Amino acid sequence: MTMLELWGISKSYGDHKGASGVSLFAPSGSRTVIVGPSGSGKTTLLRLIAGFEAPDAGTITLNGRQLEGIPPHRRNIAYVAQEGALFPHMSVGDNVGFGIPRQATDRSRRVEELLEQVGLPAEFRNRRPHELSGGQQQRVALARALAQRPDLMLLDEPFSALDTGLRETMRTMVGDVLRDAGIASILVTHDQAEALAFADHLVVMRDGRVADAGPPQRLYARPADIETARFLGEAIVLASVIHGGVAKTALGDVPVLQDDAERADVLVRPEQITVAAEGNGALGRVLHRSYRGAQWRLEIECRDGGLPEPFSVDVPASLDLRPGDPVRLSVNSEAYVFPR
Repeated sequence: MTMLELWGISKSYGDHKGASGVSLFAPSGSRTVIVGPSGSGKTTLLRLIAGFEAPDAGTITLNGRQLEGIPPHRRNIAYVAQEGALFPHMSVGDNVGFGIPRQATDRSRRVEELLEQVGLPAEFRNRRPHELSGGQQQRVALARALAQRPDLMLLDEPFSALDTGLRETMRTMVGDVLRDAGIASILVTHDQAEALAFADHLVVMRDGRVADAGPPQRLYARPADIETARFLGEAIVLASVIHGGVAKTALGDVPVLQDDAERADVLVRPEQITVAAEGNGALGRVLHRSYRGAQWRLEIECRDGGLPEPFSVDVPASLDLRPGDPVRLSVNSEAYVFPR
């Protein structure tokens, strides 16, 4: 069931188009992620949904209600900013309880429950924001947003200022809290790995338009175009001739879900490539390697096979390949054929 719908949304800032005819939806109870490079229009959409700005054209509906003319505080939409935006003069408890009526008899209990929900002990309620770490501030911001009992939670790159380990922990925690609360969310990010990890429904923005949208697994494996494929991860695009469900490529014969084509581009991800020190397969050469603990990440070139750019692939640490070593390359699973 669709909860949020945008139809033909456009927004310009002078000569710059922040959004151009955007139509998308967010399913009920889902975690929707809008991802794209800087200037793609993702933050513009979030601000329009929140009501901080009005679109030049198009309509936005939430649970069947048009939001045109409804101010932000009456939309029942919560917003968590990148920096948390806590009130510095208030205690943690007062920040969390800001959206709870002061006359509510269970106000104090709800504040403690919300702190517990985001993994903070009750004694934190008397602390000030400057006494908290970045991750703790984001937890308080989330608790404050949850206190509104919103229909929709908007998350504006809330993890980008955190270090890598804490970012992953916070992302998991936020996803679990929102799922348990049954609250739909829209996360905006420029981090492709974060988008794929958090999303139930993924929207890729480019130049103010929706480039592709759907389940993250589909977008990664079967993207709408080559540019989207490269944005979501390392993509090896092979020119090919297809006959009988087999693509003839620089990396050998690759199975595909298409019968025949005189010319076609096929997508292979690095994890689909088998690297061997010897044997059959296309000939490549190791350019660089970096140690990742259980794996080596190899940068490999295959110019003789017609690949103009090197690519990276992870191999077990037990496979001791060094820069300059020749390798044999083959594709171990079905490739995706880009539509023409």
